[in-house]
Amino acid sequence: MISAGDFRNGVTFELDGNVVSIVEFQHVKPGKGAAFVRTKLKNIITGSVVERTFNPNDKYPEAFIERKDMQYLYNDGDIYYFMDMETFEQTPINKSVLGDNFRFVKENMECKVMSYKGNVFGVEPPFFVELKVTQTDPGFKGDTATNVMKPAVLETGTSIKVPLFVDEGDTIKIDTRTGEYMERA
Repeated sequence: MISAGDFRNGVTFELDGNVVSIVEFQHVKPGKGAAFVRTKLKNIITGSVVERTFNPNDKYPEAFIERKDMQYLYNDGDIYYFMDMETFEQTPINKSVLGDNFRFVKENMECKVMSYKGNVFGVEPPFFVELKVTQTDPGFKGDTATNVMKPAVLETGTSIKVPLFVDEGDTIKIDTRTGEYMERA
């Protein structure tokens, strides 16, 4: 059990049958009346964010989110298969659980699979991945204006914007959290 007076950023607990994480918190001690805790809570499973106030003496059960490194093997339609690196056990995960940033993951990459009480609710890819550019228009000599970008298709089939000097066959580094080009690898 965790009391509302002990809330800190990143703490996860159960609230009204949901698992929530504290995004932001503030202990408020007004001149008149009792102190309270103002928070911004993120529902771990749905991703929705709400604001709520708590009495500092309220107690809630802590929720332990399991984050396990697993290797992405392959997909069969809408089912994606991941392998536990220690037990070599395969886990099927539905496409609806995967986030938008999963489009940068190729086979055999390691991801963090997040679960609560055995139910998988999210897959977190590595923060940075290196992928090969399979298709892009050539940059023209003399096009040296700063920050000019062109579309490029990566080996996973997703499309992003890259600088003019990037050519087909180049391997580039991408930040999966923002989906932006970082540098040539």
